[in-house]
Amino acid sequence: MLEEWLLLAHVIGATVLFGTGAGIAFFMVMAHRTRDPALIAHVAETVVIADTVFTATAAILQPVTGYLLARMIGWDLSEGWIALSLLLYVITGLFWLPVVWIQIRLRDLARAAAASASALPPSYFSLYRVWFAFGFPAFSAVIGIFWLMLTKPAIASF
Repeated sequence: MLEEWLLLAHVIGATVLFGTGAGIAFFMVMAHRTRDPALIAHVAETVVIADTVFTATAAILQPVTGYLLARMIGWDLSEGWIALSLLLYVITGLFWLPVVWIQIRLRDLARAAAASASALPPSYFSLYRVWFAFGFPAFSAVIGIFWLMLTKPAIASF
């Protein structure tokens, strides 16, 4: 019974990570397209809160539930598909952590532009391009993790 609850928590956590990430990306892109500093500032504020409440919480709980599941089922963490999943999880985190900082900077730059009734500064656009680019490897890694978790392919252990 505990195994089923851990599995449910793990699947919900993965869903929250992927869904929140996709939602954040969509709303940030749509806000950016308007070039309206006040709208971008508002959306970015919401995105920063969502990342803090949902993404960070799920990101912390995922390895905990995954570890407990592996131990309960009897899987070794060095088993190929698990080790590769963990590596992809680290890669995702390496792209996500800078994105959180970038989102805060984008919010602050948009707030300042809105407060002074000026256009978004060039630094906003530079940071946005990095934010946008970092989404691709992070989302690709998460999709890879989903595939590994669902198929559990035979991969040589690390």
